[in-house]
Amino acid sequence: MSRKPWDLAFLAEPAEVAALRCAMRLQLGMWGLHGISDQAQLCVSELVTNVIRHAGAGTPARLAVSMSGTDLRIEVHDPDTRALPTLLDVNAESEGGRGMALVDAVADRWGVLLRPDQKITWCELSTGLTAPDGHVEDPGVLRAEALLSLYAAGMRPRCAEDSGRLAAAVAEEVATAAITDFLHWLRAHGCDVDDALDRAQTRFEAEAEAA
Repeated sequence: MSRKPWDLAFLAEPAEVAALRCAMRLQLGMWGLHGISDQAQLCVSELVTNVIRHAGAGTPARLAVSMSGTDLRIEVHDPDTRALPTLLDVNAESEGGRGMALVDAVADRWGVLLRPDQKITWCELSTGLTAPDGHVEDPGVLRAEALLSLYAAGMRPRCAEDSGRLAAAVAEEVATAAITDFLHWLRAHGCDVDDALDRAQTRFEAEAEAA
């Protein structure tokens, strides 16, 4: 699976936070990284909110997302090189300072890069991938991959007199498990599961009617 870097320019306004979270959620869906979507959206919220609070509302900024090896890297660029994010020792009575504490809690690492005309606040999240262009090693996805390799090699019809034929109830359970695994595989590759089910149902009904 190709996961090309992408970026999105925005103005640091409170109303933009929800839209940026949505963009992140959709992108991770296309990348098959649903498992870290909540953490990534939280990091986006806090990094953008940090810009709003310290650089000022309306500041032009940019969200950049890429793969750093097998980790997801999130960057927020803004032109204010003076207001640096800091990790504060917050408690229940603290009114502020929780933003970077939340990022620190969910991200594997984070930091700040200073350039002459901008600063970049970044964080990285572990994806569970074994390769940048691979998929999450979910058991259902792995089983579906094995099934796909068998299908690619060609399926041989089962003989009617096959003594190893599964009982009807067991066969139904195996078929249901196989369908579930394929749904895992589809989601891991960024496909719309509901749309796939609808198309499969339509195709099944058309073939059944033709038969």
